[in-house]
Amino acid sequence: MNEQLDELPAALRRRLDEMAVQIGHGVGGTTGADVGRQAASRFVAWMTDTWTQTMTRDEHGVFVITGDIPAMWLRDSSAQLWPFLTMCDLPEVRHRICGVIARQWHCIGVDPYANAFNPGPTGAHFDEDDLDLADELWERKYEVDSLAFCVDLAWRYWQATASLDHLDDAVHWGCRSIVDLWCREQDHATRSTYRHVRPGEPADTLGADGSGTPVGRTGMTWSGFRPSDDACRYGYNIPAQFMAMRALREVGEFTRVWDDVQLARRAAQLAEEIEAGVTQYGIVDGHFAYEVDGLGSVLQMDDANMPSLLSLPLTSDLRADDPLHLATRAWVLGDANPYLYRGPAACGVGSPHSPAGYVWHIGLAVQGLTGDETEARSCLETILATDGGTGWTHESFDPADPTWFTRPWFSWSNSMACLLMMKVAGLDPLTGAS
Repeated sequence: MNEQLDELPAALRRRLDEMAVQIGHGVGGTTGADVGRQAASRFVAWMTDTWTQTMTRDEHGVFVITGDIPAMWLRDSSAQLWPFLTMCDLPEVRHRICGVIARQWHCIGVDPYANAFNPGPTGAHFDEDDLDLADELWERKYEVDSLAFCVDLAWRYWQATASLDHLDDAVHWGCRSIVDLWCREQDHATRSTYRHVRPGEPADTLGADGSGTPVGRTGMTWSGFRPSDDACRYGYNIPAQFMAMRALREVGEFTRVWDDVQLARRAAQLAEEIEAGVTQYGIVDGHFAYEVDGLGSVLQMDDANMPSLLSLPLTSDLRADDPLHLATRAWVLGDANPYLYRGPAACGVGSPHSPAGYVWHIGLAVQGLTGDETEARSCLETILATDGGTGWTHESFDPADPTWFTRPWFSWSNSMACLLMMKVAGLDPLTGAS
């Protein structure tokens, strides 16, 4: 039975109020008191909403919906918790994050190829005609980053708390399963049995038989879908490869807790092979490509969904001052990126997942979080000014008229905006990051 977790503990309420004061001063110091008050109010509202409206407890842990869709995405539920990692001195926060981690690894145990899950074997699905659905799966789009996000959240929590309690047998088994899967998908054509077919929806079907477009063996690990849940045009999504490398390094650190030397060796070897593949195939014209197939085809773009090329300092071990990242960042935020959109109200990265010309609030948050102080403030001002009069962030919006937007309730986007507020106020939003 699912228990709605809709109470905000008094200690957490006090902490959010204290942080809101700092955010109000930090944001308002250069942008004006009105903007500072708006940021402080939105921070409390968005953090409270995530805590009280998106989570339920069941026998497997804490189930987290992403907002206006009644399913739990492994990626979204991880990023939704990032702002709370700064508050792990509060027992209620530690307990809640542990519950989410437990629920994520239960999901991975159900099916490591799935991206989104139901709150139990309800049989609800995004599309009932999908191939290979089980009752606990909302949909079964295989995305490398979904698994990497779960590893990364477990690692961030470990760094924030020094606790080992969450690194239990389920996580140990799950990490072995992930390494097995990523090794198998290095040779997708001959070793993988994964298929995704959505009858009547060619854009969500991976090629004629559901296996995707041809790829060469490169050392990288294949992914069927992007972080946006759109099908990959080419099977090696470069931001996902970077996140996999980070996750494999984190698995290697976990193995010291488990005394699993074999898993440590396998994770290190796989990370080296992926890195070699990215170096050989993923750099084009002096910056990182978005997708490649190892056969000569290259897709040059970036997508606002995270992990993105722009987000690599947040989602991978690539340093923000790395020359290749700086070159890639300049390309992503330039006119050559086909998904950089401009309008009177905003300029930012969008996605083929949303209407043409629409900018993403997550993309603006990522741009601010990976930029300097001036850029961070500018991106935050834009986010606050483009809520379409709703008081919430959205998936995407029309930069000519922000009252036109997609997804009225998108908790992941709210959390990313909260992280940006914390950065602007000097509150170290990425506790636990490398």
